[in-house]
Amino acid sequence: MKTIKRFYNLAKPYLKWIILIILLTILENALSASRPVIVKTIIDQFMQNKVLEKSIEILGKSFVTNAVYIGLLYITIVLLENIIDFIVVKFTAHVGENIISDLREKIFNFSQKTNISFHDKTPAGKLYVRITGDTDDIGAFLKDDLINLFRDITYVIVVLIIMFSINWKLTIISLILLIISIMGVTFFVKKANKYYKKAKKIRTDLNTFFSEVIYGSRTIKIFNIQNIIKDKETDLTEKLIKTRNKAALIDSPVFQIVTLSLNITIAIILATGIKNIWGIEIKAGEIYVFITFVRRLFEPIAKTMENVEGFQEAIVSLNRISDLIEQEAFLEDYDSGIELKDVKGKVEFKHVWFKYNNNDDNWILKDISFTIEPTETIALVGKTGAGKTTITNLVNRFYEIQKGEILIDGINIKDININSLRSHIGNILQEPFIFSGSVKDNIKLYKNITDEDVEKAVDLALARSFVNSLPNGIETEAVERGENFSVGQKQLIAFARIFALNPDIFILDEATANIDTNTEKLIQKSINKLSKEKTAIFIAHRLSTIVNVDKILVLKDGEIIEQGKHEELLKQNGYYANLYNSYYESNK
Repeated sequence: MKTIKRFYNLAKPYLKWIILIILLTILENALSASRPVIVKTIIDQFMQNKVLEKSIEILGKSFVTNAVYIGLLYITIVLLENIIDFIVVKFTAHVGENIISDLREKIFNFSQKTNISFHDKTPAGKLYVRITGDTDDIGAFLKDDLINLFRDITYVIVVLIIMFSINWKLTIISLILLIISIMGVTFFVKKANKYYKKAKKIRTDLNTFFSEVIYGSRTIKIFNIQNIIKDKETDLTEKLIKTRNKAALIDSPVFQIVTLSLNITIAIILATGIKNIWGIEIKAGEIYVFITFVRRLFEPIAKTMENVEGFQEAIVSLNRISDLIEQEAFLEDYDSGIELKDVKGKVEFKHVWFKYNNNDDNWILKDISFTIEPTETIALVGKTGAGKTTITNLVNRFYEIQKGEILIDGINIKDININSLRSHIGNILQEPFIFSGSVKDNIKLYKNITDEDVEKAVDLALARSFVNSLPNGIETEAVERGENFSVGQKQLIAFARIFALNPDIFILDEATANIDTNTEKLIQKSINKLSKEKTAIFIAHRLSTIVNVDKILVLKDGEIIEQGKHEELLKQNGYYANLYNSYYESNK
């Protein structure tokens, strides 16, 4: 019932089209069912009465005239069927493509509106399979299998009405055998169903695996694990083949059941016509009609079996997509909240406690409190896992804190519109993401930034020499994930990007880790210039780059254990002094 409701919700915007398709399909089936009736009339009224043995001269023109009329009627019906069939196929394709387009858009919008927690738990390959493979399965069902299902159902109804009007006793006998056949088929379909579901899951795992292998090809080659990867691929492929074979093995008796039931029914019809058994009298034309219609009644069962995997895959795909996009707990609210204006850049943490999993006691941050004044520059220092990046994630409101408050210009970030909040914060990550497109497009990031401002940003990021060295300058196209640029060049693009956006708060997470020392010193000058006007938060392993910040916060196990200027902390000869001395010794 839940699945039917989901299909209904998908189809709801196109109900008028679907109703029209159903009505046209009923008309097409009525025309199709009338053809055997016309043949029956010819057999019973002309051939069975031995009219052909009489002289045409005795009949006069009536025989010829009737024959011509019947022939023209038959041809007209066939032409109308074909025209209606063409219209139905076109309309169905139109509706199917639109529904799939809507579904893809829902998945895409969901993926864009979900929080970072969701993406932490969900592999990118899984989302990719949902938006491509799963929607394709549903599309194939809607555009091909579903219209056949409509045709079969309406044809069965029309045929049964005609059969009952001709000979209700024989129709009941045929219907009983049909029901027995359906019961047998249903039994095997249920048995095969669990294997189709299992095959669907394995196929998803295989597609996700392929996606990871493609993106991780460099790492695979570096660690020389091609053979291991190949073995894993072979294992998944073999599991998929075995599962599908089991489903096919269970499906195999279905065709025998349908064929046997059909032939038994035809034998009964023939016996009835010859011997008039059970007191049922039937004419030659009626025998023809019943045999024709009975074949058409059993055809939908055979077709359903041929398409059962498609049915199952569409159902499983729809349920998996729906289970995904119905997880409203992961959605961020982009509509409500305060719009920030005239941002000064004051950032406050007040007794903040945070853990990634609400169900455990593993606190990542413990009672964190500090204040960053407008245009002030601070650095977060500590070993891996101390909580540095977590603090910057919380400033962006990528996660919700469990206790305490985080304020921007005195406003709790929970009350600020997320779009507005993040538009005033600029992040430069250790390895920035580069999109397919030109260098200029990657700096603009689809925002309304003038070419003049882009050029200024390139100069401010000291990326002019790099940009000029490219084949087409700033119009040079980046390949997927920016693989035609070095990590340092990607960083330069990221700095230009952030300077072009000109946010009020800067967050630099190990941002110069992959840039050579000389370039880093030059960029540092640009950063220092901006830092006089903007609030800046640094995370750096190169402790030499943060000696001039206004304040250093030293983190250990999620707590601030020291804070102050560089020289002050060195004089304390504490945890920071040990970190700095160790860094200094290792870089002599």
